[in-house]
Amino acid sequence: QVQLVESGGGLVQPGGSLRLSCAASGSIFSINSMGWYRQAPGKQRDLVAFITSGGSISYADSVKGRFTISRDNAKNTVYLQMNSLKPEDTAVYYCKGSGVTHRGAGGTVHGMDYWGKGTLVTVSS
Repeated sequence: QVQLVESGGGLVQPGGSLRLSCAASGSIFSINSMGWYRQAPGKQRDLVAFITSGGSISYADSVKGRFTISRDNAKNTVYLQMNSLKPEDTAVYYCKGSGVTHRGAGGTVHGMDYWGKGTLVTVSS
């Protein structure tokens, strides 16, 4: 069984910083890409940033220049450094592992996607 667990959320003042972490566990052989999504109250879940196993990175326009995504492939962990936070960044942040290859009960499982349960980030004075 594959699990993704986020940490690092909390309350921060506008202009402040937070660092989110997401660790994937289980009998994982590889993860194609890992990403961060966010969902504000009453809104859809949107992509924030993702990074592939080869290091290719993409950001939503709203966070470019403020957020930095990084990844430790050996630890199956992805990070999101968030600087210059704004009230509109307030949301539940979810981690997603895409294209996960792992050991299953019946053998190797290829190309599955998994989500974490989310961590709340609140930007407020």
